[in-house]
Amino acid sequence: MHRECAPLASSCALPNFHCGTHHYIAARRHVLQSSISSAKRRRPTTRLFCQAESSALEESFDPRVAVVLGMQWGDEGKGKIVDILARKYSIVARAQGGANAGHTVYDDEGNKYALHLVPSGILNKNALCVVGNGVVVHLPGLFEEILELEQKGVTVDGRLLISDRAHLLFDLHKEIDGLREEELAGGKIGTTRRGIGPAYASKAQRNGVRVGELKDLSNFADKLRRLADDGRRRFDNWQYDVEADIEKYKEIAQRIQPFIADTVAHLNDAYDEGQRILVEGANATMLDLDVGTYPFVTSSNCSVGGVAAGTGLAPTKFEAIIGVVKAYTSRVGAGPFPTELHGDLEEHLRKEGAEYGTTTGRPRRVGWLDLVAVRFAARVNGLTHINLTKLDVLDQLDTIKLGVRYTLNGQPITSVPAQLEQLEQVQVEYEELPGWQSDISKVRQWSDLPENAQKLHGPMADANESPYTRSYHDDR
Repeated sequence: MHRECAPLASSCALPNFHCGTHHYIAARRHVLQSSISSAKRRRPTTRLFCQAESSALEESFDPRVAVVLGMQWGDEGKGKIVDILARKYSIVARAQGGANAGHTVYDDEGNKYALHLVPSGILNKNALCVVGNGVVVHLPGLFEEILELEQKGVTVDGRLLISDRAHLLFDLHKEIDGLREEELAGGKIGTTRRGIGPAYASKAQRNGVRVGELKDLSNFADKLRRLADDGRRRFDNWQYDVEADIEKYKEIAQRIQPFIADTVAHLNDAYDEGQRILVEGANATMLDLDVGTYPFVTSSNCSVGGVAAGTGLAPTKFEAIIGVVKAYTSRVGAGPFPTELHGDLEEHLRKEGAEYGTTTGRPRRVGWLDLVAVRFAARVNGLTHINLTKLDVLDQLDTIKLGVRYTLNGQPITSVPAQLEQLEQVQVEYEELPGWQSDISKVRQWSDLPENAQKLHGPMADANESPYTRSYHDDR
């Protein structure tokens, strides 16, 4: 059994969305005449989307600009949801991160695509994909990804724009990433060693090189040499060959020209013309550089603030902000994880949920659903909707636990503490719910879910100040 994401199927009826293999593929074939819960920002009750109320509260899901964000530590299933929703959008954009973000999607025939830089909307033949100015781009890796797509019959030419303001990630940034991790020894962050952090550091230090500078290479070589000199002075074991990279980028500069665009202007012009834009978040809120579990975070703002900065779209244009929440929790790399599990149950959830990194292949750490973190992330992002994924991974469990509050030194705390030492010491109070111990993979209506599975959604609604989309799915 291989599960990577749950579908979106609910009484508040995004239609039968099923992320993964066969059911997910079937969902992609739907004409997306879907509806979703009301996007009005109000405090829901635990009964908000019960079957009897759904017709009164539902309205057509038709935002001009929709944003999909992860609410945990990543790997919630954002890419597949974007792939499905992309059928309704003319533009799908990435706003931040780099090739450290891995999204796995499938086409209608069941072919698997592991995407890292190209937005997940690329499988929608009518969508234009945009890599926004907030992304750091390793062009050799991007071309490899494009080649793999084209070998599978996916047309990329004319359907992908790279922001001229996006910063370039060079092999020297990967070299620095690895050397920095070795220096940290026992305090390693657990990065993907894809060079993301050092690339953003170059950007912040204002000595980075932007994609638009490949239009004119007159100053390119000098800038790259200065970057390499910084690394050579900093590290003894420096292996990067800057002159070879300069030569390589002469060819790369020619290949990338058709993709380079002023995406800030393009996105805003498209909005003014009435086009529909879907923004695909990378990483997740608890990995956000500012509000995540610092320093065990990524190097960009992967909450809603990063969407505005990384696309150039004003936040007043965001009509829907969809938070994706997995029915349990996982994270890759080091860092505090209050609800982490160990032993047989850990291995069971990892196996059932296929919890191995799309980018790295590393086994993910897994634990119970942490509603304190979800509540924090929902408030930070101002969500209009929440989508719960991978519910069926819990099918075989007798008892399901939800982390509902933290205490520290015997005192309750109401949010995620900023201090790492405090977060590592919190005690989690759990609410226990009975499992349903049945296969819900074929369920497509809320009323057909086992009663115990339905009970999971009450605490979810209580934990979040946004309308709520229930979902469940199997990957078989």
